Amino acid sequence: MPHHQTQDILRHWREAVPNDRLAHLIRDTERAFRRALQIRLAPHGVPFGHWSFLRILWESDGLTQRELSERAGVMEPTTFAAMKAMESLGYVSRRQLPTNRKNVYVFLTDAGRDLKEHLVPLAEDTNLISTAGVSARDLATTRKVLLAMIANLAQDEIGQLPEPEPRPRKPRRGRTGPAESNKRSSAGPVA
Repeated sequence: MPHHQTQDILRHWREAVPNDRLAHLIRDTERAFRRALQIRLAPHGVPFGHWSFLRILWESDGLTQRELSERAGVMEPTTFAAMKAMESLGYVSRRQLPTNRKNVYVFLTDAGRDLKEHLVPLAEDTNLISTAGVSARDLATTRKVLLAMIANLAQDEIGQLPEPEPRPRKPRRGRTGPAESNKRSSAGPVA
């Protein structure tokens, strides 16, 4: 981001809307993080959209595409497109397991695993740059507050979900319940 745009954003937050909603400030911070990392990833030929998936796979290789979508917080078609692109770049392979032909599993290739030693330091540098001049105490407080906000919003989300409607029970075939056996016994012997 050009320097003048950064200055405009900072001026906006400090002068125009110093008490505006935190969600907007967090969004602008996330955008700045994303841009900073994107600039660092580009020379390595890794699009920013692949970063989250690589991080997840470095920790848990061999996930299904659905599990990968859930962990990355994106829709399955987004994951499918990213995995297709990452496979063509040689970072992952997708395959079904002999024991489960239903799901497609994603595995890092050697090239995908090797990216970790080059890319993780770039993310660490981005974090260091972002926290320059911020005390350890302020960082700890920021982390504590952000984690509390995440927990609060997750709890709110759970509270906003509609109650699942009870599913009607299907009668079992071939079995009779107490009501059926009572009907038969009161009707007399069956011929």
